[in-house]
Amino acid sequence: MRRLLGYFARGLVLLAPLAVTVWVCWIVFKSVDGWLGLPIPGAGFVATLALITLFGFLGSNLLTRSAVSALEAVMARLPFVRLLYGSTKDLLNAFVGEKRRFDKPVIMSLTADHSVRLMGFVTQESLAHLGLDGQVAVYCPHSYNFSGQLYVVHASQVQPLDVASADAMAFVVSGGVAGLPVASQSTGEYAAAPLPPA
Repeated sequence: MRRLLGYFARGLVLLAPLAVTVWVCWIVFKSVDGWLGLPIPGAGFVATLALITLFGFLGSNLLTRSAVSALEAVMARLPFVRLLYGSTKDLLNAFVGEKRRFDKPVIMSLTADHSVRLMGFVTQESLAHLGLDGQVAVYCPHSYNFSGQLYVVHASQVQPLDVASADAMAFVVSGGVAGLPVASQSTGEYAAAPLPPA
């Protein structure tokens, strides 16, 4: 009986993530298809991808860049729209834009003896424009949640991690359950003094 329960648990671990992923992708696929109301399954999804790619091309073109800048200037003047548009743009830029922000994984000391540490991402290497010389902004995502906390700490409390950003994000979001393979992209520019090992 114990062996059967073990097989069941292993099957659940293998199938549940696959089933959830397929289900979410199917819901997204059907929703995008439904927006355009095209009779061919998948046509709406393909058309949406093509439209997004076309806008990306036009946004990179010198002729249309001024039009995009004018549109953004209009959005920046509208009170509620400015907040919504700016927040969405900043969020997308942080993950997939040309100015990615979550590409510097670090470990941050919370105590003087470095016994308690928090993993996060440096999003601003200098806060001198706010009068906070030597301070950096570190974003720490919450585990199993799409939220996080921003900390402003002295650069000496931050130690760069030698891991890929995507692996560090998966590690934090999974609560430390996901593996953390070592990469080769250490950047120590903003750390005034590396922390001693734990």
